[in-house]
Amino acid sequence: MKKIYILAANLVLLTSMQSCSNNPQKASSDLVENPVSANNPNASVVDKAPMMSFEELTHDFGQIKEGEIITYRFKFKNTGQSDLLIASASASCGCTVPSYPKEPIAPGAEAGIDVQFNSKDKSGMFDKTITIIANTIPSDNHLAIKGEVISASIN
Repeated sequence: MKKIYILAANLVLLTSMQSCSNNPQKASSDLVENPVSANNPNASVVDKAPMMSFEELTHDFGQIKEGEIITYRFKFKNTGQSDLLIASASASCGCTVPSYPKEPIAPGAEAGIDVQFNSKDKSGMFDKTITIIANTIPSDNHLAIKGEVISASIN
């Protein structure tokens, strides 16, 4: 009985080794890693990716009074070759709230990121960063607002 188990084990091992030796032609992984190459083998993902081109990356509000709520629109254009999709926008502080378009932005189209800053209970210099995550390369895009909050008690 022991010989039958050994014979069966060897048969299974031999069969599995034989199936591994049949090395079929392997498909190129380029189509998996770079889907753009399916249409144009010479195009790269970077060349076809959407791109956020901002008019400015930093906005200086200058001096504002404590308690003011101020807003600025960072205008941008999709200068890439495919639709731009923004996944999220977040700020470095709860006093700063970004809002962004939820629909795809076509190549050549313009849009904006609205950033609202609440200066309530703030005083002195401020410098806030806004991070936008999109289907761009790289995926994170950074904006900044800065200025100075003048205390209401000074006026």
